[in-house]
Amino acid sequence: MNYLAHAYLSGADRDLSVGNFIADHVKGKAYLDYPEAIQKGILLHRNIDHFTDLHPFFRKNASLFFPKYRHYSRVIVDMFFDHFLAAQWHRFHPYSLEEFSQKFYRTMNDSFELIPPASKKILPVLSKHNWFVAYRSLEGLQTILYQMSQRTRFPIDMSLAIKDLKNNYYDIENDFYLFFEEIVDFVAEKKAQYLK
Repeated sequence: MNYLAHAYLSGADRDLSVGNFIADHVKGKAYLDYPEAIQKGILLHRNIDHFTDLHPFFRKNASLFFPKYRHYSRVIVDMFFDHFLAAQWHRFHPYSLEEFSQKFYRTMNDSFELIPPASKKILPVLSKHNWFVAYRSLEGLQTILYQMSQRTRFPIDMSLAIKDLKNNYYDIENDFYLFFEEIVDFVAEKKAQYLK
């Protein structure tokens, strides 16, 4: 899952949200350097990624894009899933996507001193271009994929995957909804364990 789904799945808990946001930039046992409440957010992120990577609907769609995009096929499907979440946000959250986004960016900025350097580089881009809201449209998603392509180690234009998304839109959308129902239940169980 990408940034929006991770933020949504964290819920209203500040520390879980911070840990979940920074988790990709906290390797191995380095998570133990953080306060216990943020550690739980990092571990939650890792559990979400593990669940996602092994899920048949995610693997099916990553395989669909692998011949063209190789290693980046998983990143692309993560982004597509964030698009579907944003596009139908009203089905999942009582606040508007705009309200949720601004609250999330404020929370991360208020916790800036806890955020590792790599996450500090991403946060201003995320908030300046309001990626969460931009995910909602195919045009916005395409722009974000292009921006991400500029930061990859290998030359690839992930924004070209929008054409493939359009050609398979309803199949991927259906897979997303079925997958998301399962991951919401999975995360609820994990959070119940972490927050005891």
